[in-house]
Amino acid sequence: MAFVDQVRIHVQGGAGGAGVASFLRQKGRPRGKPIGGSGGSGGDVILEADPAVATLLRYARKPHWSGGDGSHGEGDLRHGSHGEDRVLSVPLGTVVRDDTGVLLADLVEPGQRLTVVRGGKGGRGNASFVTPGRKAPTFAEQGEYGEETSVTLEMKVIADAALIGFPNAGKSTLLSRVSAAKSKVADYPFTTLTPHLGVVTVDDREFALADIPGLIEGAAQGKGLGHEFLRHVERAHVLVVLLDPTDIQETSYPDQLDILRAELTAHSPELGARPAVVAVNKIDVVPDPHEVATWAAERPESVHLLSAVTGDGLDELLHAVADEVEQHVRTAPERESYVLHRPLGADYTITKDDAGWVIAGRAAARAVNLDDLTVPEAADFAAHRLTTLGVDDALRAAGAVAGDDVRIGTLVFTFDPDAMTEDDTEDWEGPE
Repeated sequence: MAFVDQVRIHVQGGAGGAGVASFLRQKGRPRGKPIGGSGGSGGDVILEADPAVATLLRYARKPHWSGGDGSHGEGDLRHGSHGEDRVLSVPLGTVVRDDTGVLLADLVEPGQRLTVVRGGKGGRGNASFVTPGRKAPTFAEQGEYGEETSVTLEMKVIADAALIGFPNAGKSTLLSRVSAAKSKVADYPFTTLTPHLGVVTVDDREFALADIPGLIEGAAQGKGLGHEFLRHVERAHVLVVLLDPTDIQETSYPDQLDILRAELTAHSPELGARPAVVAVNKIDVVPDPHEVATWAAERPESVHLLSAVTGDGLDELLHAVADEVEQHVRTAPERESYVLHRPLGADYTITKDDAGWVIAGRAAARAVNLDDLTVPEAADFAAHRLTTLGVDDALRAAGAVAGDDVRIGTLVFTFDPDAMTEDDTEDWEGPE
């Protein structure tokens, strides 16, 4: 299965169903009691963190998703059903950003959700507009379109410890040896193309160990594959730096350690200061093991010598990693999830272009969202909604005069402030 850890998707909430204008038909009464039902609201699009999901491949293959549409209302007060929410499962550790780069969510807990876009509100049927002064309304509301946007999903592997090192340092072999993870292993120079995650058991302790693709000098600046996968290291409590002393590497193992630490710091100073366990692998095939042991003994930190192939030194390394993980979990604050609570936008905005005045905003669009504005009763009703919303006062303040064209969506009307009606029987919900 291909591994995808970053993808951009386009999402749209479901459309709300339309309300209906309907009347009870009785003999001798051509228009009886209003019985028009309301439309159902459209479904939301929701992201949910799921530990069973390991990659974002599904969304690379299908980048467009939408919520279900609400159904229309009917007569006899039959209301439309709500559209089904679209729940998109993403891996634990998925970061969500909008097109401007703003962080919307960091989903690290199983079941954690983010509503990316909301479905459109269903339109109300004429039965909902009955008041003491309006006993038989002849109009209903249209359903609203759902919200629409694009977001970037970025997966960051969650692990207690991360194996980092140059390509072919033996990280995959080590992970395969100490866990049930099935990493690709070969005896020629190559680098793992995807992170792998395994669970390691040490006596009565367990920790998750990730094999991060090989880093090279310049990775933090985008060289090689390291730039793409350094972000996966950010989640790890402890770093396991694996060095390769064999001739297959063009860089000596002491220089490998310096370069790896420099790349980590360049990516994030906090990452460079993360607790680390240093190990030299392939000690069974190195030409001069004594030279490596002497170098390790002179280091200020403890350096483990091991062979992932034969298993020599593995127990000592795993106990050291487990100790560091345990210490970090005790002292470090627990990583908190993050979901941005986005405020609703302004009720409306007023701008002017060559064709006249333009009113934009969900509340203004809702005010005129009726099924037939050619009906005088519906037109008066919409005009009063705009007055209640303060649109006529705002137009005057902006400089509009009688006779100016005003556009709301596709609707164009002539501004006539003297014709604005008052209707104290109107039950205008206004913006939500």
